[in-house]
Amino acid sequence: MTTFQEAQYAIKFGGFTNDQLTSLSEAIRYARAELGREVKRGLDIGDNVTFTSSRTGRDVTGHVTKIAVKYVTVRTVDGLWKVPANMLTVI
Repeated sequence: MTTFQEAQYAIKFGGFTNDQLTSLSEAIRYARAELGREVKRGLDIGDNVTFTSSRTGRDVTGHVTKIAVKYVTVRTVDGLWKVPANMLTVI
């Protein structure tokens, strides 16, 4: 078993208290936000990016038109998408 699988198993069946699970949840939320900030620092308007649509499950490609506090606006052939930065991959 890998470390991730061990951690996942421990969370599911480890008998953690509510406070411990809340602490884990906050740590995950922080890590996700930090990942988004890191991606935004590496983005510039006009960059080509890709992401997986949560609506359709397909990969979508477009270019960055705006970088806001919470979302990055991406222009695609289907229109404008507001996407969380941690979902984007620069291509």
